Amino acid sequence: MTLKCIIVDDEPIARKVIKSHLENFENVEVVSECKNAIQAFEVLKTKNVDLMFLDIQMPQISGMDFLKNLSYRPAVIITTAYRDYAVESFDFDVIDYLLKPISLERFLKAINRYYEKYQPLKKTLGENEGEFIYVKENKITNKVVLDEIVYVESMREYITIYTQERTITVKSSLTKFCDNLPKEAFVRIHSSFVISMSQVKSFSTTKIILKTGQVLPISRSYKNMVMAQLNL
Repeated sequence: MTLKCIIVDDEPIARKVIKSHLENFENVEVVSECKNAIQAFEVLKTKNVDLMFLDIQMPQISGMDFLKNLSYRPAVIITTAYRDYAVESFDFDVIDYLLKPISLERFLKAINRYYEKYQPLKKTLGENEGEFIYVKENKITNKVVLDEIVYVESMREYITIYTQERTITVKSSLTKFCDNLPKEAFVRIHSSFVISMSQVKSFSTTKIILKTGQVLPISRSYKNMVMAQLNL
């Protein structure tokens, strides 16, 4: 799975260094380079971003103020020449705090911390067990078999995975979580809901009724895509 990054820094040389470091890693895409927080905000509204490299001292809006005003933010690695904001930045659950100039060795440690925290492991077992993923809930790693998922619901910065036996709440966006699901087995029916195709009991153009009894809405923006997939 490709790691999608955004670089936010008003210094062209600093952006160039980070981009150069990222070229050492496979499956990494820089979706945008922004010279201020306003540009970054527009990018985050329209693109799926997994990891943001964020400078602190920038014109108009500082990196810290930018973080304070984001209702949903991707994982963040701070890149700055100032030590002063380290303690405050970790209140925002940042992955790491890198001081410029940033060496490749130190950069590698930061990237490894991201993968350890945010990228679930995905494995394929034998034919009788099927695919599963690992997700973290309150620092506990849970194994979730994909065939057991009934639906997934988004709630601000979190998602809740409803399986046939339990529910698990994870800090993630629904879009990011969907990247780990096989497209032929799951369908997004609403900005807040993804369902398992195998759990559908009946449906209309406005709602889905699952085998477990839940009735979930189909939004207008997803209706055509849902109908196409359900009628395959």
